[in-house]
Amino acid sequence: MVIKFSRHAKRRAKLYKIPESKILKILEEKELTQGTREIIENVEGFKYPLKIVVAVKEDTMTIITNYPLKKGRKG
Repeated sequence: MVIKFSRHAKRRAKLYKIPESKILKILEEKELTQGTREIIENVEGFKYPLKIVVAVKEDTMTIITNYPLKKGRKG
């Protein structure tokens, strides 16, 4: 499967200092079907859970956005 990062996702990863390798590792562990999915995952090294929004279409997975959830919102 081809994995692409949208420009928005790349900017958010840079802003919040989220390595692309961490995002890819989280996605490798998930069985994703067609459509848009939200993944909320606790990641070591981050105070808050990370939220990743992914669109899956045929054999392409596009990461739309990724960011840490704010205080008070649990996944």
